[in-house]
Amino acid sequence: MLRHLSAIHISFRLKRPFRISRGIKSVSDTIFVEIREDENIGRGESVPYARYNETIDGVLAQIESARREIEAGADRERLLEIMPPGAARNAIDCALWDLEAKQTGVSVVERIGWEKLKPVSTAITVSLDTPENMAAAARQLKDVPLLKIKVDAFNPIDAVRAVREVAPNPRIIVDPNESWSIEQLALWQQQLVDLRVDLLEQPLPAENDAELEGFEALIPLAADESGHVADDLAQLARRYDYVNIKLDKTGGLTTALAMLEAAERQGLGLMVGCMVSSSLSIAPALVIAQRCAFVDLDGPTWLMDDLKNGVIENCGTMIPPAPGFWG
Repeated sequence: MLRHLSAIHISFRLKRPFRISRGIKSVSDTIFVEIREDENIGRGESVPYARYNETIDGVLAQIESARREIEAGADRERLLEIMPPGAARNAIDCALWDLEAKQTGVSVVERIGWEKLKPVSTAITVSLDTPENMAAAARQLKDVPLLKIKVDAFNPIDAVRAVREVAPNPRIIVDPNESWSIEQLALWQQQLVDLRVDLLEQPLPAENDAELEGFEALIPLAADESGHVADDLAQLARRYDYVNIKLDKTGGLTTALAMLEAAERQGLGLMVGCMVSSSLSIAPALVIAQRCAFVDLDGPTWLMDDLKNGVIENCGTMIPPAPGFWG
């Protein structure tokens, strides 16, 4: 066995700025990994995220520190021992899944005993802006099944109302990205009910999660920044109704699958999400999406140019990539 690992930084320009409560971006910076073994190549992608103190250079350094073991044949289980959760392990784990599929001719979903990947309804994001601009964006999306509205703590109800007025039919996820207080949540939640919001994602900063224990939420709450790995779930189940599983947080598909099973045992509803990224990040997340009530995988739709033969989004339906693209 002769293995070679490569990892590079790739920047994708966005079609338009993507803004949330923590900031704005016009470029998606990703880490692209290839693991070549004989004639087969496995690929994976991840997005270093500043919220978790990750940087491009830091993630590349993490990957480099594991190079010797990976090129010596480390498998996905060994990866859990030598790398922590996060973007670096995610890219390598997904590349190893892809490599195994190429080597054996057995797809990832066949390997885990699931049915062939099916198209899923994905949330399409309305980025944070003025209510007028958010309404203009939502008007173009009024026929999709699910919208995700990014808000902050400055007049969020006006933003949600503006979107709902022009898009009366889609289900709605509202995502403050940790920008609210418990008092603001209590103040605004009835208005969100009146606007027929289906899910409220991570309203409070993760460090303030304890304030949700005993809180009588009128809308189902989903943990995002608060939930990374399966060990987080027992505590989350006392505070949230859903958990948003992201492979960049869990550190790959291997641990995302474990988190999915653990969340179901805890009685938590399932959501899958992504960073703004290419189809190479979305392909493994689509495996998790097959079991989720809420899917938020529109990352590639923000890119000027996605990878060839990747996922296809059609009016809010995400179609898996072409055979051979990944897994």
